[in-house]
Amino acid sequence: MSLLWGLLWGLAAVMLIAGGAIIGVWWERKVAGRVQMRYGPQQIGPAGSLQMIADVPKLLFKEDIVPEGADEPLFRYAPLAVFAPAAMSLAVVPFAAGWAPFDSTVGALFFLAVPSISVIGILLSAWASHNTFAALGGLRAAAQMVSYEVPRSLSVLSVIVLAGTLRPTDVMAAWEWWWIPLTFVGFLVFLISSIAEMNRGPFDIPEAESELVAGYFADYSGIRWAVFMMGEYGALIATSLFGAAFFFGGHRLLPGVGGIVAMVVVACAIITVVMWVKWTFPRLRADQLMAFCWKVLTPVALVQLLVAGVVAAWL
Repeated sequence: MSLLWGLLWGLAAVMLIAGGAIIGVWWERKVAGRVQMRYGPQQIGPAGSLQMIADVPKLLFKEDIVPEGADEPLFRYAPLAVFAPAAMSLAVVPFAAGWAPFDSTVGALFFLAVPSISVIGILLSAWASHNTFAALGGLRAAAQMVSYEVPRSLSVLSVIVLAGTLRPTDVMAAWEWWWIPLTFVGFLVFLISSIAEMNRGPFDIPEAESELVAGYFADYSGIRWAVFMMGEYGALIATSLFGAAFFFGGHRLLPGVGGIVAMVVVACAIITVVMWVKWTFPRLRADQLMAFCWKVLTPVALVQLLVAGVVAAWL
């Protein structure tokens, strides 16, 4: 029964991410258009809303090229190792009161740990391409993602300390409205660290089109390139839903179905902020990226954790 439930949730997660990626690409094009004082997609469908649906057949039927000299088995299956962790991390998000698809006693740890597996997929795709630019992008991505996991995890720990549990549904049951101002700095650390871990601008150094010709997936095309994009948007969806739940109360904001709607609205707002940041700020240098992680975000996250610990002990 558990295997069947896992298969059903896996299928649902893939469909959710696929649909979210289609809508997310359209919305990001619109956000980028507004930032750059233009309209964005507007030709296919109302306000260009069917543009990505028109792009999907192109990606599905485009030739799947494997470079000469590449390690073909690794090259073909590495994108799945990038996408799968994003789909798995959705399983522990508390979507409703007392319910998450995978209601684990260590669900918060599961959410923080599982996305790290995508580092392996990125390194495999970079190495399998037998391309210098891809290899450099893969090494940059690994260093960046491993580093920013530290402040990201510390920021979530501040909420866990207040709740006294690692089970996401129990965190939601214990959540109080005054946690929002208390942990807001931790949320900012979580947001910035998540942007860096997803390799999105202004932390998109592993891709850096002007330097590395798209980095670790430079040699990918067609459906396999689309899987990389689905992995990125899947991670964005999971991060936004998790952030909306832990830092803003998720479904606790309103009673009943209204709470689920409120959680989705907050998650969409977080997604929009992430997109705005990408198209507003210039790309950082590699040394600036690492210095910002260890000299700014990590100390701030530790201070936030200390404050949360003091409050939890006082209560």
